Amino acid sequence: MGIRLGCIADDFTGATDLANNLVRAGMRVVQLIDVPPAGTERVVDADAVVIALKSRTVPAADAVETSLRALSWLRSQGAEQIYFKYCSTFDSTPAGNIGPVTEALMDALGTDFTIATPAFPDNGRTVFKGHLFVGDVLLSESGMRHHPLTPMTDSNLVSVLGAQTTRAVGLIDHSVVAEGAEAIRARIGALREDGCGMAVVDSVSNDDLVRLGAAVRGLPLVTAGSGLAIGLPANWGFKPSRAAAQLPPPGGHRAIVSGSVSVATDGQVLQYLRGGQPAYSVDPLRVAAGEDMVGQALAFAESHLNDGPVLVHSTESPDTVRAVQGRLGAAEAGELVERTLARIAQGLVDRGVRQLVVAGGETSGAVVRALGVTALRIGPQIDPGVPWCAAALPDGDTLHITLKSGNFGGPDFFTAAFAALDEETS
Repeated sequence: MGIRLGCIADDFTGATDLANNLVRAGMRVVQLIDVPPAGTERVVDADAVVIALKSRTVPAADAVETSLRALSWLRSQGAEQIYFKYCSTFDSTPAGNIGPVTEALMDALGTDFTIATPAFPDNGRTVFKGHLFVGDVLLSESGMRHHPLTPMTDSNLVSVLGAQTTRAVGLIDHSVVAEGAEAIRARIGALREDGCGMAVVDSVSNDDLVRLGAAVRGLPLVTAGSGLAIGLPANWGFKPSRAAAQLPPPGGHRAIVSGSVSVATDGQVLQYLRGGQPAYSVDPLRVAAGEDMVGQALAFAESHLNDGPVLVHSTESPDTVRAVQGRLGAAEAGELVERTLARIAQGLVDRGVRQLVVAGGETSGAVVRALGVTALRIGPQIDPGVPWCAAALPDGDTLHITLKSGNFGGPDFFTAAFAALDEETS
């Protein structure tokens, strides 16, 4: 039997976030790292497949091309519905990439309508009257307004999406969503008659997402953050089950690699340092000057791995990040950190690390590629949107890994992650 749900995610941690919610709702999920090469035969034993791309901040044309390749592969595997997943803070610019990718997928699938909602109430992302809230504040008043690549200064998603698309964008507001799936379907019909090709959907609770999930049954394409995954598996009769999240027992050393510049990860690093546990800070300016910080970080880690988790991080304050970007350029600074941390992660695994936490979407992508990981089996949740996963390394060993979005997790996430894995396998 082919897969039921085929998912295209625009970054690596977002892919894992989505897969986590599908597993919690009872689906067995495999996450693939990039689209399998043309001609590659792959039999996937799963109910849903999530293809993780690095398409959020690339040029729109590149994002469209790689997303269409992902769509083609998923359709070849029999996917009955396609899910385009983006960030719960709708990370994008006026040029895209959410709008252009959505339209390209619609055209390829021959559908005239889809929905959009980044809502994920469990992580404080809600949509009301078409406006996106992060916690108790509008998106435009949150820390996302200062994001170095995708500054979000408009909370009105109808306006934001409309600026990126050629199709008219409508709204399905909360008064309709609260009435249930039939009311949502009726509103979709009315919007179609009015010539709308997309609609932003209000969601302020998980119940809203369940109602929306039922309403979009049979729609060829849905677009959303990871929250909508709560409401879709029931359309195929799936129910929450611990069996869907089972992973092999963990072993080996433990480490954390953090390249995120988010406020949440900043706090997690600080909390870890306050606990007095071993940590090594990577300075991108010293790397740029030619200093061997990879070797230094690995030497430090090797002397502490037997004592428990070792943290290697490049997390700095926003002022420090801006100073580094001013000297190196934003893109070069980011890529330099990603390459450095990926090499460090590779060295950690070579030294016996088999339980690895990675913080930051771009860092996660660089790390899994450096490790030669091509697929992840999704396991138990640590925090909302963040599960443990299992990956087969090229040498056949199993690596337990979690790819954490920079914005996700509580202050003690790093220690809680390993405690959750211990609990799950005890």
